Amino acid sequence: MKLPGHDAIARQADEQFVTHRVKLPRQMVEHPIRQVLKRLSMALVVLVVTATIVYMDREGYGDNADNSVDLLDAFYYATVTLSTTGYGDITPVSDAARLTNIFVITPLRVLFLIILVGTTLEALTERTREEWRLNRWRSTLRDHTVVIGFGTKGRSAIQTVCATGLKKEQVVVVDPSAKAIDAASAYGYAGVIGDATRSEVLRRAEVHRARQIIIATQRDDTAVLVTLTARQMNRGAKIVAAVREEENAPLLRQSGADAVITSASAAGRLLGLSVLSPAAGMVMEDIIQQGSGLDIVERPAIKAEVGKSPRQIDDLVLSVVRGHRVLGYDDPAVGTVQLTDRLITIVRATPGTQVAPDSRPIPQD
Repeated sequence: MKLPGHDAIARQADEQFVTHRVKLPRQMVEHPIRQVLKRLSMALVVLVVTATIVYMDREGYGDNADNSVDLLDAFYYATVTLSTTGYGDITPVSDAARLTNIFVITPLRVLFLIILVGTTLEALTERTREEWRLNRWRSTLRDHTVVIGFGTKGRSAIQTVCATGLKKEQVVVVDPSAKAIDAASAYGYAGVIGDATRSEVLRRAEVHRARQIIIATQRDDTAVLVTLTARQMNRGAKIVAAVREEENAPLLRQSGADAVITSASAAGRLLGLSVLSPAAGMVMEDIIQQGSGLDIVERPAIKAEVGKSPRQIDDLVLSVVRGHRVLGYDDPAVGTVQLTDRLITIVRATPGTQVAPDSRPIPQD
């Protein structure tokens, strides 16, 4: 008979267990069978070396059976000695043989045991090594990007920000699905398994030290709760969220999001534009795909551009960011470009070039 609330308590315990899991990206490891074969080969080499040493010094060993040591006896002695069985029927009798056992056979015995129990030792040290990596990762993580949700929207957002020069080590993915975190880890991103509406999960993603937060959850109500929690933990981070329904966008802004993207409306507008003009739809698709063709870049104005109108600048200027206002290139309030302005321009992305967030495209070395 189950007590009332038993299932709820079990689910809460499971959820608490999941929220404590942080998965860091790992290097490729060998197949288990390949590892076992390699260990067996190493153990066999140690066995052959030991048997060879014993056979070469066979005059210094005594056998209780026939008082002589042949090649088979040498392998037998090596086997029982390395495995620490030691029946005592074959023993070193000369001083040279005993010294060899002390300084050569004993180290080989230790090496043999290490090889055989290597898998066990690896399992015992895995937890310590993982804890060390996790502590080191936390101590060095600063001004990173946290992505909530590793679905289609989340993956596309990560690809876009990484195309601007962001390193994979500076991206942390949060998702309740273990499979999604496994996929993120395979791409080279650190991942936190858990419900992002819970503050302890976001704390494990170091949200309080993040520079920017991308919220790409599957549900709008989840996005609102995540935004509220993230903004409470980090007042200075830039938060960008995606919603499905246009009517939920104002609620997200009130919750603390700096920018809200309506995925359904944006896709619908692109579909409508492609119907009216397939070429225009292709251009828009090219522009929103960072790192190929044409890119939209926000950059600071340079001294050579100060005093010019947006039309006189070499780059194609779409808007001017002045203070907290975004002004169109043809807005009379723009006048001429000021040194404190930021320009939103369209540039051509060239192969081998990364677009830095606060500057012009910088060629890679």
